[in-house]
Parts: sequence; C-alpha cells; structure tokens
Amino acid sequence: MNKITSFTSESVCSGHPDKICDQVSDAIVDAVLSQDKSGRVAAETLVTTNKVIVAGEITAHATVDFEKVIRTEVARLGYTDIDYGFSDKSDVEILIHAQSPEIAAGVDVEGAGDQGMMFGYACEETKSLMPMPIAMAHMLAQRIDEARENRTLPYLRPDGKSQVTVEYKDGKPVGVSSVVLAVPHDPAITLTQVKEDLFNKIVISVAETFGIKTTMKDLMVNGTGVWHQGGPAADTGVTGRKIIVDTYGGYARQGGGAFSGKDPTKVDRSGAYAARFLAKNIVAAGLATRAEVRLAYFIGALKPVMLEAETFGTAKVADKVISDYMNTILDTSVKGILEGLNLRRPIYKKTAAYGHFGRDEFPWEKIVG
Repeated sequence: MNKITSFTSESVCSGHPDKICDQVSDAIVDAVLSQDKSGRVAAETLVTTNKVIVAGEITAHATVDFEKVIRTEVARLGYTDIDYGFSDKSDVEILIHAQSPEIAAGVDVEGAGDQGMMFGYACEETKSLMPMPIAMAHMLAQRIDEARENRTLPYLRPDGKSQVTVEYKDGKPVGVSSVVLAVPHDPAITLTQVKEDLFNKIVISVAETFGIKTTMKDLMVNGTGVWHQGGPAADTGVTGRKIIVDTYGGYARQGGGAFSGKDPTKVDRSGAYAARFLAKNIVAAGLATRAEVRLAYFIGALKPVMLEAETFGTAKVADKVISDYMNTILDTSVKGILEGLNLRRPIYKKTAAYGHFGRDEFPWEKIVG
C-alpha cells in the first residue's frame, strides 16, 4: 500500500505550570507514604502569580510540613527568582482535611477508592514499547530541562513544551516531519541563537536515539517569535490537566482520571499502572505486537468489573492464552495490584514529569521473567 500517515504528540517541561502542580501534589503523596505506607492522599495544587494553593483530603499517621514540601519543590523546579513573578518565596495557602468517611469505608476493606475505567497500551515502535511520538516528545522536554539545569544552555528559563509529528508508512514510523519546541529564555539571547542551540545540542541527539534523521527546516521554536516570561505568572497551573501527556500522547485511550496527587488506593492511578504492566508484558512476551488492556472498578470494589485485552489483529496466540497470561503475572484486585507492583511507597514525584510510562525505573514497567 505504501500509505503515509502521521501522528503528533506533545510533552511539557518540569517547570510548566500544570507540571509544577503535579509534582507538588506528588511530593505530598511521597511525604505521606514515607511516614505511613497506608496513608491516603488526594491533593490538588493550583499555582498562579506569586501564589500556591494546595487543597485536598489526607488521612494518615504522619506529620508533614506541607509548606516546606511545597517551597522545596518550587525551588527545585527553578523558580527561585522573584522576577519571574513566581518563586519559592511566593504566598502558600494550605486547605487540607481528612478523607470522607464514606469513601474510607470502601478503602478500609481493601477496595477501590473510586470508580472508573483505565487503559494500558504497548507497541513495538520503540525500545520502551511506547508510541514514538510521545516517547520523543518526552525526551526532548527532559533534555531541555537538563540543558537549563546543567548550564549547557544557561539562558533558558523554567517552563517549556515539545511537540513531535512522526510519519508512518504502512503503520510503521519512518521519519519526523515536524518538531516544535517552546521555551522561555533570557531576552539578551536572540531567537535565532536559541533555535540553533536547541537543534544542535538537543534535537539531533534525540532524533538519533530513535533512529530518525531531522533537519533545521523541520524545527519550529517559539511560534510567536518571543517568549521571555514563562511559569505561573504567565499561565495558571492546576493538578491533573496533562493526562494525555502523562499517558500515551493521544495515541491510545485514556480513562479520564488524572494520576498525580493520589495515593495508590485510587484506581485512577494504580489501575492505569496495572493496565500498562499487563499490556507491556503481552508485547514483550511476543504474544502480540500491539496491546491495549482495559480495566474498570466501582468504589469499594475488590476486583475489576472489566479486564479485557485488545491486540488489534496482531495477536500471535489465542485470546485465551493472553487472558491466562494476564491472570498469571498480576492479580488485578486492588490489593493484588498494590502488593504485586509494590505501590505503597514514595515513588510518585518522579512520575509527575516526562510521562508515567516508558521509564524502566518504575515497577509497572518491569518485564516478567
């Protein structure tokens, strides 16, 4: 057929306003779990000009200095200059109370902390078994942050975005037709210099990592021509607004629930991790070249009301073999997921930038056997 198609995905840098919120919320989750592995957290963060607001429900045997956690995260993300209109000196407001006893009643018996459906996906496009557009976008965003933090490009400022359009031939990635980067920078540096530096120091090496070639003409930087002021003073941020960035870049389905700020009894989070674990292992085991796993729970449910796998016609074995395999490698009851993936520990702050999937450091990314 030789049919050419394309797909675009985006990622954001760790200093993006929404990602500041995700990381603050998950830093709170980690702070609670480091003291009480059974602690329950639902923390939402909002950032705007010189203001951080954290609200939510926490029930735990823990004593956490929430303000210190918040200010530490803001500083770590590069916001230490009050001239940005937002910094670790900005006003902090904390509005936290205990978890609803009606919700707690379901969790107390090791049931799901909410209802909903979750999806996991894997494919053979990249070594991480992730779709190439989102995998490349994440790496670009991470490299931009690293160039700012290690002073390779010291004129860059916190905040930023990446976007990649990958071309496919008969369903397989063959090239990149567009790379879009947006990053605020010191006004003393010209946009021409910024573009050249980003291309030579970041874009080329990322493209090579994926076996792709690209040229300067494929790169767009700061579409309006000017971006000097970024962060929450320019754009308000809220926890949970980057759920497509956090998952598969729009390439696969997402259940609708955000991850950050939630302890693992919330199946929005743990169920999505379990689904990715199952999908990735189906592909890694050679049972299919593409796989989507679907889970669903109701509040208080001990086990999922849906557990299905879709392989899009790529299965190399019977459906029952795949179903039996899933049941063998992971118990998808809420308790089974928490224990099987060892989720009751402070590992979540690192998930809140550059995507929750495709990174071997996380337990839901491990290959069985």
